[in-house]
Amino acid sequence: MYLMGEQPAYADALIDRLQSIPSQLLAGLSPHASTLELDATTDLSPVLPGNQLFLLDSGVIQASVDERPLFYLHEGDLVGLRRGIEQPQWQLSCDAPLKLIPYLRTEVFRHIYADEQRSELLLQYLIGQTALLADAVARLKPPELRSANGFKRVNAGEVLIAQGDEADHVFVLLEGHAQAFVDGHQVGEVPKDEIFGAMAVFTGERRSANVIASEPSTVMLIPKEQFLSLTQSNPRIAHSLIESMARRIDLLNKEVTRLMRLNHPE
Repeated sequence: MYLMGEQPAYADALIDRLQSIPSQLLAGLSPHASTLELDATTDLSPVLPGNQLFLLDSGVIQASVDERPLFYLHEGDLVGLRRGIEQPQWQLSCDAPLKLIPYLRTEVFRHIYADEQRSELLLQYLIGQTALLADAVARLKPPELRSANGFKRVNAGEVLIAQGDEADHVFVLLEGHAQAFVDGHQVGEVPKDEIFGAMAVFTGERRSANVIASEPSTVMLIPKEQFLSLTQSNPRIAHSLIESMARRIDLLNKEVTRLMRLNHPE
């Protein structure tokens, strides 16, 4: 997916990474039928069955809302993923022939959720596209109405999350590395591609740890309301994320136990 208009450099890097995800999600799954070849059209919706998802094999699709171009889908993108959820009604069109590889929606999601890694990739794909659109909206607003949502570049030593603060965002570390501290003690690492800060958003409690960049990093900020809406619209994604957080909590508990033994040897 490419947004209309000027894009910052980090958005280009994120888009490149997102483009590689659909093929990974569909790896090992057979298409539902032969490749669908379409001529140029002003409205693709009538010819795309609602029970199918499509991998865009070649060509470019333009998505418009109220006849205003919003973004492009191109080779490697999934088409039809957002059907069935509340959204502005956008129109899909193409100026040149397309080739689309069809998959049954039910089979695609069954295939994805059968594997933990694919589930995590789908979460990254959806969150990445949501953040790109949110960033585009923020840049289109007048300066006095703009928010800090979108992307943020930080230097080593900068605090991404402060212990005790209210949880109003979930973060994704796109580039770099960070570390988690509780009361001054390091309790964990935040590697590239990690989603962090979601636990406090789910529970409504204040942040339980400091997260500090250990090297120059780029983070993606997802507003609390958008993140909760995404997980509520797809409970399986929420379940996958909760399982991931449970594993991180287990690692945190082990680290706390180790530190207690170091501080209070028998």
